[in-house]
Amino acid sequence: MQRIVLASSNPGKLAEFQALLASSGLDIVAQGELGIDDAEETACTFVENALLKARHAARHSGLGALADDSGLCVPALHGAPGVHSARYAGTHGDDAANNAMLLRELSAIADAGRRAFFICVLVLLHDADDPTPLIVEGRWHGRILRQARGSHGFGYDPLFLPDGQQQSSAELAPALKNHLSHRGQALAQLRLRLGA
Repeated sequence: MQRIVLASSNPGKLAEFQALLASSGLDIVAQGELGIDDAEETACTFVENALLKARHAARHSGLGALADDSGLCVPALHGAPGVHSARYAGTHGDDAANNAMLLRELSAIADAGRRAFFICVLVLLHDADDPTPLIVEGRWHGRILRQARGSHGFGYDPLFLPDGQQQSSAELAPALKNHLSHRGQALAQLRLRLGA
């Protein structure tokens, strides 16, 4: 079993990764358990931010690293919140403020214009200087509701109604969400590429 560091301190992401990679043959340790702080996300794309985080965690741990950068993209807002999803309203990780700002920004937009998608880019490195990172991507399409629904998940989940579903992402059973989500899709691709 290969031990790798997960380049995230987000408890919601940690829980999802642990559930989705339970039988993958990867022994995942969170970077916080190794005393590693979050990398500064200074890039303007999901791929570049995921690479920054993976290289940071690998360099400080001496292990291979798995990192993701994910967010919500709303075409009517020119792709916002995008790479700034976690700090859309200014403070990193303030889900309530981020959701309130998203609702304000979309308040005058008709339902047909409230299309959105979650994106997850995963990067797996063998070590900090790996010149051939494994990169996969998942996208989950839907639309933004006019008010929050549900208590599962985190981030924008209460406002996101996935295509083909009657429940928000925050109302879905966790196992179903993990199967359908952008992160679930990206991890399925990763497992396929790893032969796990």
